[in-house]
Amino acid sequence: MARQGGREGQVEFLHEDRDIVVVTKPAGLPVIAPEGGRGRNLLDLVTERLRRRNPKARAAVVHRLDRDSSGVLVFATNARAKRILMDEWAERAVSRRYAVLVEGSMTAESGDLDSWLAPAGPNRMRIASAGEHGALRARGSWELVREGRGFALLEVILETGRKHQIRAQLAAIGHPVAGDPLYGARTDPAGRLMLHAATLEIIHPITDETLRFESAPPDCFFSSLGA
Repeated sequence: MARQGGREGQVEFLHEDRDIVVVTKPAGLPVIAPEGGRGRNLLDLVTERLRRRNPKARAAVVHRLDRDSSGVLVFATNARAKRILMDEWAERAVSRRYAVLVEGSMTAESGDLDSWLAPAGPNRMRIASAGEHGALRARGSWELVREGRGFALLEVILETGRKHQIRAQLAAIGHPVAGDPLYGARTDPAGRLMLHAATLEIIHPITDETLRFESAPPDCFFSSLGA
C-alpha cells in the first residue's frame, strides 16, 4: 500500500468526462452542505469546476463518504448518469477498498465482516439481529497490512455499502477506527477519522467501460505506526 505524500487536505481530480467526475475527497470536507446550512462542501467545488466550461453545469451526488473520512468519490454530471449510478450502484461499484487504521493488534492476518446493522440514533449504527426490523446485512472482509505503536493498518474490501459499515463492524470486533470516538476509539493520532477510500472500480454508467481509480492513504496512516 503506497503513501499519498503531500496532498492531504486538497481535492484532487482523478477523472472527468461528459458523464462523471471522480475526485479524491480530503478529510473534514463534507460532501454536501449541512441541512439548512451553507459552507464549503465538495459538491459545490466540483460544480464550480464544471461551470468553468459550461455555466449551466451541475454535479450530482450518487454516493457519499463520511465528512471526516477521505478518498475516492464519484459525481454524475447529468440526469441520465445520475439515475443509472444510483439505481445500479451495487452492480456498477465492482470493487471498493479502504485503508483503515484501527486500535489494537489483530489476532489473524485476515478476516470476514458479516453482520446486520440497524440505526442507533440519528447518526450512529449498531449490530443487530438477523432479520430485525430495519436492519440490513453488511458484508466485507479485511486484510492486515502492518502493525505498530498499538495500531493496525488494514485493507477493508466491501461487498455492501451500508452507512458506517466499516466503523460499526470493526468496533464490534474490538478494533475501533482510530480517531472515531463515536464508535469507542480512545485515540486520535492524526486529528481525523483514519478511514480512506483507496480504490474504487466502477462500470461507467453510459459506456459500460470498467474504470479503476486509486488514491493512496495520507502519510499519517503510516507515521501513526512508526513507519
